[in-house]
Amino acid sequence: MKKGFDVKDLINVGVFTALYFIITFAVGCIGFVPVLMVFVPFLVPIVGGIPLMLYFSKIKHFGMITITSVILAILFFVTGHPYPIFIFCIAAGLITEFVLKAGNYESIKCCVIGSSTFSLWLLGMVIAFFFSFRENYFNSLISGYGEAYAETLMAWTPTWVFFAMIAMCLVGGLIGGLLGVKVLKKHFRKAGMA
Repeated sequence: MKKGFDVKDLINVGVFTALYFIITFAVGCIGFVPVLMVFVPFLVPIVGGIPLMLYFSKIKHFGMITITSVILAILFFVTGHPYPIFIFCIAAGLITEFVLKAGNYESIKCCVIGSSTFSLWLLGMVIAFFFSFRENYFNSLISGYGEAYAETLMAWTPTWVFFAMIAMCLVGGLIGGLLGVKVLKKHFRKAGMA
C-alpha cells in the first residue's frame, strides 16, 4: 500500500471522476421520462460499473474515493440537485474507502462490494422526492417540467419507493462491479489483484 498522493493519483482522480460524472449524467437523463426516474439508482451503477472498477484498480491509498465523492457532490449540486447530495456522496465515499482499505486495495471482492456501497450516493439525487422535501420539490418541478411531469413522478414515488431505491443502488452496484470484473479480468490480474 502506497502512502501519500502523487501526481498520477491526482490525474486518476480527475480523469475517473469526470468519466463517472459524464456516464452518470447521461444515464440519469432517462429521468426526463418520469416513470423511468425510479430506475435511475439501479441503472447508473450497472453502466458505471466498468469505469468505476477500473478506477478502483488504480487506488492504492485512502482518500481518493473521498475526493471523488466531494467533486461529484459539487458537480451535481451545481447542476440542480438538493444539498443532501453532499451528505450521501461523502458518506458513500467514506464507506467505500473503508471497504477498499479492508482488502488492502488488492481485493477484487472488496472492489465489488465497494462498487455496491459507492452507489448509495445516488440516494442524494432522489431524496428530494421523499419525506419533508417532497412537497416543495414537486412544486418547484412544475415551473421547469410542467404539472403532468411532476404529478406522474409524484405518483411513482410514494415513500416506500425510497427504501426500494436503497436496494436498487446496492444490487445495481453489485451487478456493475461484477460486470466490471468480468470485462477487466486481465487488467486486475496485471494490477496484481486477487
